[in-house]
Amino acid sequence: MRLLRNLRADTFFLVLLAGLVLLSLADPSRMASYPALVDWPTMAALTGLLVLTKGLEVSGAMHWLGHRLIGLMATERAAAVWLVIAAALLSTVLTNDVALFVVVPLTLGVCRITHMPATRLIVFEALAVNAGSALTPIGNPQNIFLWQLSHVSFGEFMLQMLPLVALLMAVLLVLTAFAFSSRPIHMGDDKKHLPVRIDRPLLWISLALYLPFLVATDMHHAPSAVLVVLLIFMAFRARVLAILDWGLLLVFVLMFIDLRLLASLGIVRDTLQGLGLDQALNLYLTSMAASQIISNVPAAIALADYADNWRVIAYGVNIGGFGFMVGSLANLIALRLSADRKAWLVFHAYSIPFLVLGAAFGYAILF
Repeated sequence: MRLLRNLRADTFFLVLLAGLVLLSLADPSRMASYPALVDWPTMAALTGLLVLTKGLEVSGAMHWLGHRLIGLMATERAAAVWLVIAAALLSTVLTNDVALFVVVPLTLGVCRITHMPATRLIVFEALAVNAGSALTPIGNPQNIFLWQLSHVSFGEFMLQMLPLVALLMAVLLVLTAFAFSSRPIHMGDDKKHLPVRIDRPLLWISLALYLPFLVATDMHHAPSAVLVVLLIFMAFRARVLAILDWGLLLVFVLMFIDLRLLASLGIVRDTLQGLGLDQALNLYLTSMAASQIISNVPAAIALADYADNWRVIAYGVNIGGFGFMVGSLANLIALRLSADRKAWLVFHAYSIPFLVLGAAFGYAILF
């Protein structure tokens, strides 16, 4: 079975599973309460977004549009800037991971034709999706979780994150312009790289359901909304559900259970309480530091049990996506897709300074 094969090869899943086994052996009496540890509205929102974005991806429309846009670019600098902008914009609505799955394969194809530096461009796209996805409640998993937890509106969430994202994107675009030359770009005959066809019914189904699903989720009806989405896709395009990354959803379920079990342990509780997380600055610094160790999604889930200042946590964990490559799952995806063994060196050369810069921006905005 494809799902089982993928899970056996997923190191992060195996670590989470091993952690669950150890925690269960340590206290078997808590096993009955495991379902209550999962934030099911967040899981419903994530599931619906995965289905709808997979529908857009499978339809071929995004790749077709990307190739058309690149064909309009005159220089390497213009192509790089627009690809970085596209990655950031896509991440605000398709999530940072999905944006990379759309943009990086396109980037590799373009760089093979134009001989642009692929690794550097992919690193900039990883930075772009980390920055861009911070803007919206649906841009990344930690925002989905914090949005559901905060009960603020879609617009209010964006308004709070806008200053940080604007500053980060401004710096990134200036850096991109300096990092790529103004040499004319020659695409050659690119027709063979275009998708053979677009699955228009699938495209329209995905687009038609996207806004209603967001509205329903904003009104805290994500479980009902995802049921409707699943039934429609099951009836009209069951193959999308068959190739969906169900393993990713299982990883998030395990993360909720493992981290909340760990957070309830006496030694962990005493340590976190000793950090003074009721103080906004301590919470901010801890959110960034924890992201560098356990990634920003688990950090958001763990810290939410000890502090209710969602805005400070959101700033901390989104900025924490920069720095070391484990800070965000999107970083690992980008480096894996680049197929360059030395990509992590290039990534850290840019990402660690971005962590420092983002931390300074976040401090200035929050405090």
